[in-house]
Amino acid sequence: MITQSQESLEMLVMVSRLLSSKLDISELLTTIMRLASRVVGAERASLYLLDEKAQELYFDVALGLPEEVQKMRFKLGEGIAGTCAKEGRSIIITDAATDPRHSKKADAKSGFITRSLLTCPMIIKGKVIGVVQAVNRIEGTFAESDKNNFEAFASQAAIAIENSRLFSTVKEEKRKMEIVFKRIKEGAILTDMDGGILLINQSAKTYLGHEKYKFTNISGAFEDFEIKPPLDTFIKCSAPVCNFDLFRAKPKKFFMDGTAILLFKDDADGNQVPEGRLWILSDVTARKLEEYMARNFLSLISHKFKTPLASINGFAQILKDEADKGANLPEMVGKASGTIHAQGQKLNKLVESLLNFVTVDSLDQAALEKIEFDAGEFLSEVAEAAKIWLKDTPGVSIKVVAPEPVRLTADRKLLASAMKSMLDNAVKFNPAKDKLVILSAQARDGFALLSVGDNGPGIPGEELENIFQKFYQVEAAFTGQVEGWGLGLPLVKKIAEAHGGRVFAKSQLQKGSAITIALPG
Repeated sequence: MITQSQESLEMLVMVSRLLSSKLDISELLTTIMRLASRVVGAERASLYLLDEKAQELYFDVALGLPEEVQKMRFKLGEGIAGTCAKEGRSIIITDAATDPRHSKKADAKSGFITRSLLTCPMIIKGKVIGVVQAVNRIEGTFAESDKNNFEAFASQAAIAIENSRLFSTVKEEKRKMEIVFKRIKEGAILTDMDGGILLINQSAKTYLGHEKYKFTNISGAFEDFEIKPPLDTFIKCSAPVCNFDLFRAKPKKFFMDGTAILLFKDDADGNQVPEGRLWILSDVTARKLEEYMARNFLSLISHKFKTPLASINGFAQILKDEADKGANLPEMVGKASGTIHAQGQKLNKLVESLLNFVTVDSLDQAALEKIEFDAGEFLSEVAEAAKIWLKDTPGVSIKVVAPEPVRLTADRKLLASAMKSMLDNAVKFNPAKDKLVILSAQARDGFALLSVGDNGPGIPGEELENIFQKFYQVEAAFTGQVEGWGLGLPLVKKIAEAHGGRVFAKSQLQKGSAITIALPG
C-alpha cells in the first residue's frame, strides 16, 4: 500500500513538471490527454472544455476518436461529463451499461464500449472550466484512491490550462501592441521606470537615429536634439502626462512634440504603482515652420503699417483740430478728417494688438521678468486702469473679488496685458445695457487662479476650446461681433503658457462666461 502511494505521488510530481513546462494550449491539452489515462491506469481518457457562452461541453482534443464524435457537444447536466460539470464534483461509475446517467451516443458513434468511468471537474477560482474523464480501468474498477489521485491531476491540469490561456492572451496583446507600434505614424517608445527601452517602433528609430546611436535607454535617445524642459526634469516627472519639445538644427530643421505618459499596474494590495512610460513623438516641423513664417509675416506687415498709419493719424488729427477750432475749412474736409481720424485710431489699435501678439508668440520663459506680488492688489490696479480706457463705453461696472490673500510670481506687465485682453473681451462681446465684469483671485491645488467673469450671452459649449485659437471668432450673429483680429484670447493663452500655466473658459448661455488663467504657485 505504501509502495502504491509512493508511485502515485511520483506520478503526480512528474505530471506537475510536464504540465508546468507546456505553455502552448494545443500542446498542453494533448499532453493532459496522454497523461490522464496513465495516472489511474485507464484504457483511454477524454477531455472536455466548457463553452461558457453556450453552456456546453466540447472535445477540444480527442485522441483516437472519429471526427463525428469530436464534433459532439454535451449540455450541462447531460451524461456523466455534463453532470460532473454542472455539479462540480467527481463521479465514479463502475458499470456504465446499467447507469442511467451515462450517455451512450458517443459509444454509438465511435463503436467503443465504455465499461467504467472516473470523471473529475477542472476548477479554477471556484469556476468549472472543463472535465477530465478516465475510461475503463485496465485492472479492476476505479476506487476512492483513484479519485483522489485523479482530482489532484485535474487540479494541476486546470491550473496549467489557465496559465496557458493567460500566456496566450498576453502573447496576443503583445502582438497587437507591436502591430500598433509598427503602424502608427508617430514615434512610440515603451520604457520601464529606469528609462530602459522595452519596445521602439520604426518611426521613433528614424526620428532619433537609432541605427547610428544604438541607444538602449531613453537617456541616450535625444543626442542630436535640444530638449525643453531638460531631460532630467521630465524623466523624473511624476505627473500622469508630461510634455516636452525637441529641436534639431542640422542637417535641416526638425521639430517634434513629445509626450511622456506614465503607465501603472496594480500591486498586491490593489494600489496603482508606476511601472513604465509610453513616449510619443510627433513630427511638427511643417506646423512650426508655418507658424514661424506666419509670425514673421505678421511682424513685417504690422511694422510696415506703423509708419503710414502714423502719418495718416497725424495729419487727420491736425485737420480735425482745425475743423474743431472753426477754421475756414470746407464742410466735407471737416467730416472727412473726423472719419479718417476715427478709423485711423481703430486701425492703429488693430496693428498694436497684432504687434503685441507677435511679440508674445515668440516669447519663452527665460525672457520673463518675474516678481512676486499680491493677486488682489494687482486686480484692483487692473480695474482702475480699465475704468480709464473704458470711460467712453457706457454701462460698465467692474467688481474685484479677492476673499483671501493670493501670492503669485509672474511677469506683472505681461499678466496685466493678458487681463486687459480678457476684460476687453468681456465688455466688447456683451450686448447688455448694464455690463458687469467681475475680477477674482483664488488659490487652488497649488495654482493661483485669476478670472474675468461677465454677464454676457455666454459661449456655446462647442466653442469653448476654439476661442483660444488664433484669428478665431464666434459667429457675429451670436456675439454682435465688432471688429478685431481674434487675437485677444490667443494672446492670453500664450502668456499663460509662457508662465507654465494654462487658460480655460466656463460658460452658461444667457448667464455669462468666465475666462480663467491658472498659474503655478
